[in-house]
Amino acid sequence: QRLLIVQHRLPSTPQHVTTQAKADMKTLLIALVLSACARVSHGLNIVVAGGTGEMARALLPKLSPTQSSQNDKVTVLCRNAFLAAAPNRVTGEFGYLGQSFLTKHKHVQLRDWDGGDLTDIVGQDWMGWQDDTLAKADVVINLVGGYTHQRNMAAERIVRESFRVNPDALQITVSPTEEDIGAVSPGLVGVKSKRIQECEDMVRNNLLNFACLRVEAYRLDAACDAIISEIGRAR
Repeated sequence: QRLLIVQHRLPSTPQHVTTQAKADMKTLLIALVLSACARVSHGLNIVVAGGTGEMARALLPKLSPTQSSQNDKVTVLCRNAFLAAAPNRVTGEFGYLGQSFLTKHKHVQLRDWDGGDLTDIVGQDWMGWQDDTLAKADVVINLVGGYTHQRNMAAERIVRESFRVNPDALQITVSPTEEDIGAVSPGLVGVKSKRIQECEDMVRNNLLNFACLRVEAYRLDAACDAIISEIGRAR
């Protein structure tokens, strides 16, 4: 017996459809390239809460264009921008970077915020900080230190406002390892550990794009490297 083989030809794609598909693909590729180029050119908008502490002073210079090869813009949220930028430190009650630091690192700017405590506002121009900073942020880094209830209020404020105005921004929280809590702040370690966990849970339970880092308190360079590695996810 002979097998009868019948060849079926698929209907050919009309020329105009093929041409249109190619044009659409080309347009899409151009848009993607332009978007990538814009991100590289303009860099990221990075917001840092608690950006006047020891870890921030180590991190902020590493985010400069000369160090990172990126044109990132960094906004530090502080409770009193005027005092934080003064030529000399006038009080230990509020964070301080100093005029010389800001002159050297021109990619860093300061912005007053309420610190999560609306009953104890000390900045002169704190209203609207959410729309000025969080709404435009690609990355939000929470370096707020201390182990009082203020830490929880600040974390809650950042999460609540981020969820409202920009839930897609990458949220990075930074806290010491469990082993380091007692070394950094002796006494009531259990209470302090619980507060840190509560702050991390706020992020995990309300936002989708996040990283909760635990770092060794006295290895600032390693901590900064870990933060910068996470920032890379937003590029």
